[in-house]
Amino acid sequence: MTEQPLAIEMRGITKQFPGVLANDRVDLEVRQGEIHALVGENGAGKSTLMNILYGLIKPDAGEIKIDGQPVVMQGPRDAIRHGIGMVHQHFMLIPVFTVGENVVLGREPAAAGDFYDHARAKEAITALTRRYGLALDPDARVGDLPVGLQQRVEIVKVLYRGANILILDEPTGVLTPQEAMELFGVLRDLVSTGKTIIFISHKLKEVLEISDRITVMRRGKVVGHLLTKETNEAEIARLMVGRDVLLRVDKKPATPGPVALRVENVTALSDRGIPALRGISFELHQGEILGIAGVEGNGQSELVEVLAGTRRPTSGRVLLGDREVEHLGAAAIRSAGVSHIPEDRRGAGLVLNYSVADNLILGRQRTPLFSRDGIILRLKAILDWARRLIKEFDIRTPSSTTPARTLSGGNQQKIIVAREMASQPRVLLAAQPTRGVDIGAIEFIHRRLVAQRDEGAAVLLVSAELDEIRSLSDRIAVMYEGQIVSIENADTPEERLGLLMTGGGAGERLEAG
Repeated sequence: MTEQPLAIEMRGITKQFPGVLANDRVDLEVRQGEIHALVGENGAGKSTLMNILYGLIKPDAGEIKIDGQPVVMQGPRDAIRHGIGMVHQHFMLIPVFTVGENVVLGREPAAAGDFYDHARAKEAITALTRRYGLALDPDARVGDLPVGLQQRVEIVKVLYRGANILILDEPTGVLTPQEAMELFGVLRDLVSTGKTIIFISHKLKEVLEISDRITVMRRGKVVGHLLTKETNEAEIARLMVGRDVLLRVDKKPATPGPVALRVENVTALSDRGIPALRGISFELHQGEILGIAGVEGNGQSELVEVLAGTRRPTSGRVLLGDREVEHLGAAAIRSAGVSHIPEDRRGAGLVLNYSVADNLILGRQRTPLFSRDGIILRLKAILDWARRLIKEFDIRTPSSTTPARTLSGGNQQKIIVAREMASQPRVLLAAQPTRGVDIGAIEFIHRRLVAQRDEGAAVLLVSAELDEIRSLSDRIAVMYEGQIVSIENADTPEERLGLLMTGGGAGERLEAG
């Protein structure tokens, strides 16, 4: 069987940022009509390489060819002109606009008098969505759509601009397993129509399932080109990290102590004023990890926010030891010994324009360790603290004074994990702690969560990754429509958990706690 011609050739691509060689003479070949996976740890240079291809960043050296012809990308307009579209990890959508308005933004069809032609736009979008099986309502407001459909809007947006080559940067990072499967169906349909896809991901199971070939990067260099059908998770992980990676959590049985956190019949409303928690009750013990499993949107986020003090319950009690804390705010709950790894690291976990060091003391900046009288910062103590945590948690940054915004997503996550764990909490609320994080960082974060448990902390783990819940948790509470429908043992089969997560099998409910 003859190989398809090359859609993309990148030769000797080099890009240096202050203190970081992001791309070091990188070569990449992508064939027409394939799904080509680009994998590597956070900070390996994947996104930089793709931003160069899309014209967002200018390389210091190297050559790019599209369909065999040399091109120079001065900006995204050039990339679009050459048939390249990019769906970014963090969506570039305007929530208050409709699907149609987002899709045609900047390329709006005009009617007589140079007015926006709503009918033509709707017709074009409907034709696109039908052709590629991307069911969407052009009149729906984007802010009202679930994340999976918002991603479809991004894909339709690049198709509307004539893209034949689609770059998807961590496309499943914010999707539920069901949404990810739907996305894979869309990608296969796109390839069947002749499109070429570059799939950037850290989820090796997904890479093996969806891709045809794989390019592996590590610390700015390409370290392997693989045929997907001839490789496996262990080989890819070893190339990504430079050593053998433990793909399964290694932990000894828990030895639970007294109850650290008790939740009694808690109810709460969502941001839209709709009941999100409907009588939640459970106990969390010292020295255990209690996993919360469930399809996203079933109250997990609101539960964590209530426990962290950022959302007030409408009824019920939350006890930290013997102390009622449901009426306290976030600062008081933090002072009482509760740490919180939020699911939205950029929106709730970091101040992106602050330095790494400043982010590592957020929430504790007024304590005697870091300030005098809660007013004057102890700069040497802050920098010493930052240097220690940067080393201990392997945060890859040019320096402690580097803005958090400039770090990769995985290293931003490590800042939060380091800050929240270093305070030696009584209770650790870990919401999606490895979302958008590469396999080496996942292994590291998993080890640290188990270490927190073994040091006596009570850990509440919320994750959309069922494998993560099953491998880390000592007990598993399953949430569905704002309720805990069952509390299961850690060895509960995946099939039963999946049934409970979708509202089935709850008649065999175990006693909470």
